[in-house]
Amino acid sequence: MEKIKQFFTENDKFAEYVGIELLEVSEGKAKAKMEIKEHHLNGVKTVHGAAIFSLADLVFAVASNSHGTVAMGINVSISYLKAVKAGTLFAEAKEVSINPKLATYDIHVTDDGNNLVATFQGMVYRKKEALDI
Repeated sequence: MEKIKQFFTENDKFAEYVGIELLEVSEGKAKAKMEIKEHHLNGVKTVHGAAIFSLADLVFAVASNSHGTVAMGINVSISYLKAVKAGTLFAEAKEVSINPKLATYDIHVTDDGNNLVATFQGMVYRKKEALDI
């Protein structure tokens, strides 16, 4: 799993740009964090939905590609449950189901106090090609 973590840490330039740090990777699972900075805030000084989505989307990508084959998102849904203004956000992805072509994942985004900030559900199409690691 270290190769998967290294692959995404080195190659996901958007996640790096917005300040997302990948913490853990195991088969079908991933965890990351994002320390909230001023550039993550929207016009009313709460964390922008796109920042929360990006954090959830990274762990979705890592968990779904953790089997070593290319997995591409085909459908996602996010629900924002709590506004956050400061601190650190964490996202954790868990595989719900997998077959040779499709897999589904649940992602929870929480704050420093382990309060649920958002829930994200995603489905991937699993290609036959190996991840280039």
